[in-house]
Amino acid sequence: MVTTFKRPIRVLVAKVGLDGHDRGAKVIATTLRDAGMEVVYTGLRQSPEMVVNAALQEDVDAIGISILSGAHMTVFTKIINLMKEKGIENVLLTGGGIIPEDDMQALHKLGVGKLFAPGTSMNDIVAYIEQWTFENRNY
Repeated sequence: MVTTFKRPIRVLVAKVGLDGHDRGAKVIATTLRDAGMEVVYTGLRQSPEMVVNAALQEDVDAIGISILSGAHMTVFTKIINLMKEKGIENVLLTGGGIIPEDDMQALHKLGVGKLFAPGTSMNDIVAYIEQWTFENRNY
């Protein structure tokens, strides 16, 4: 998808909790950067509060959480609630990792965007973020 934006899409990529496996997050960050997005990678062992504060400071269009620890229900719920508390509206919360389909649906009902399983095409992830941003944030 080729879309014209007034500025590069800004995405914060984070690893929350004690999950130390960040190869996937780095691959996503590099892919998004290569697609022309500005990427802020916060590194390992972030708290939900740290992620939301960084998103505010960096004025991002999207937050991408990489999670393999099984704590996805807790992490995404906490982040979406913090976003609401701090008035962060119109920012995509997305991510990926080992997340069962039923949990993906439950998180989506809370306001979390599309979540991606391992093996998802990088092009699909880029296209999703571009489309969401075009529809929701292209001021």
